[in-house]
Amino acid sequence: MFPLIALALLITPIIELYVIVQVSGAIGFLETLVLLVGISVLGALLLRSEGTGVLRRMQGRVAQGEMPSSEIVDGGLIVMGGALMLTPGFVTDAVGLTLIFPVTRVLYRRLLTRFVSRRISIYTGGLVDGFQAQRDAGNGSPGFRNGPDDDVVDVEGWDDDTDPPTLDR
Repeated sequence: MFPLIALALLITPIIELYVIVQVSGAIGFLETLVLLVGISVLGALLLRSEGTGVLRRMQGRVAQGEMPSSEIVDGGLIVMGGALMLTPGFVTDAVGLTLIFPVTRVLYRRLLTRFVSRRISIYTGGLVDGFQAQRDAGNGSPGFRNGPDDDVVDVEGWDDDTDPPTLDR
């Protein structure tokens, strides 16, 4: 993952300079600067309004006692979009705007959620998938499944003053 990020950090300025030079050659230097500043101002206004909207939705979900998971992801995507908008250039501005726009942000949220879910599944050896499968099967709350080789300790009626039950092997 790190080499991919390093490569992006090296290639992005080269692409941005190329695009700026091409646009400047087509419409003029001064017009290019005005366009870059205008896009940044538009992005800042959109960033402010979308960020405030997500914050309100997040507060509403918390007030209802719910986890604001999609709002948290949206907030992170908006912050990333804002950071890209601060970077001068047309390509980063375009990507930043797509992260800020609600319609396209939904697509990024789905991709990010899918990516993170797969990574968690890989790192936990499918344990999280097992919890989900058990929940989907209607077996109650998530937990470890009892297989034929699993030991079960019955703690019903166990008094705290006595020794805990032992497993007979």
